[in-house]
Amino acid sequence: MINLRSVDLNLLPIFEAVYEEKNLSSAALRLAMSQPAVSNAASRLRSVFNDELFVSHGRGVSPTPTADAIYGKLHGALSTVRESVSGARGFDPKTSSRSFFISVPHPLGPMIAVQLRARLAVAAPGIKVSFSTRSRPVEQEQALLDGRFDAAVDWLAPGRSRFSEVTLFEDALVAVARQGHPAIRKARTQTALSALQFVALRRRVEDENPVPALQDWSRLKLNTTVEVSEFLEVLMVANQSDLVGVIPESMLKLARDTFHLRPLAVEVTANTIPIKLFWMKSKAANPAQEFIRKHIELASRAVMGRNLR
Repeated sequence: MINLRSVDLNLLPIFEAVYEEKNLSSAALRLAMSQPAVSNAASRLRSVFNDELFVSHGRGVSPTPTADAIYGKLHGALSTVRESVSGARGFDPKTSSRSFFISVPHPLGPMIAVQLRARLAVAAPGIKVSFSTRSRPVEQEQALLDGRFDAAVDWLAPGRSRFSEVTLFEDALVAVARQGHPAIRKARTQTALSALQFVALRRRVEDENPVPALQDWSRLKLNTTVEVSEFLEVLMVANQSDLVGVIPESMLKLARDTFHLRPLAVEVTANTIPIKLFWMKSKAANPAQEFIRKHIELASRAVMGRNLR
């Protein structure tokens, strides 16, 4: 076991910054350090953990499996320390240099990230926020529990009772096809959908989906011939083929304007898909966490307001 008294704990925030930035120069800028100083710290960290930790990759660095494991435990611990200090000193967004990590699996997650960063540049210029926008997030629930994620914007609720939530907006699914596709004029009933071939996102849950609107779509047992990993791929395939795509209604403006896709006039369900913000109940009263959640809500609603019109 490592004797903590022999470890320079100042190295740990540097490890966190390099891990999140995936670039020594970016980490140095974030920490207000010189790049050689960060490089020296990375070398000392390798000695502490007896592992390479970061491997050069293109213009940046990639973490090793050991670094992934360390970050999973370290980020939550550092977040707890920051929250304790912040709670004792009071939280001032104008001077805070807190870091947050947000998971946004919703397909317009990148746009929410851009909107949130723009808001924080004015309201809290020293705050650092990072994002995961994967449509199929890996171990999102555990990352929230560990403190690696501070919050998540998603339609799929975590499976435990240790989370709080608020609904940001209501979404839905729609079927879209390329301009001129016969189904746009002819497919008017759910039965007509069974004669079509579809491209859709891979399922995130194997059992019955807990969201009623998605259950209704699942019961149609559509002939999905192509499954993809991201909704953007659904749009591209539908644009270039006779396959019909299934996408969130919030992407319909993008589908129309950029990919020249048109919705099919078939009502599958009157149920909507609540898109929610989730966070650990233990973080509910923390001023910094309250601040970032407020701005996530405002950014999400601003983006979706433009896309659901």
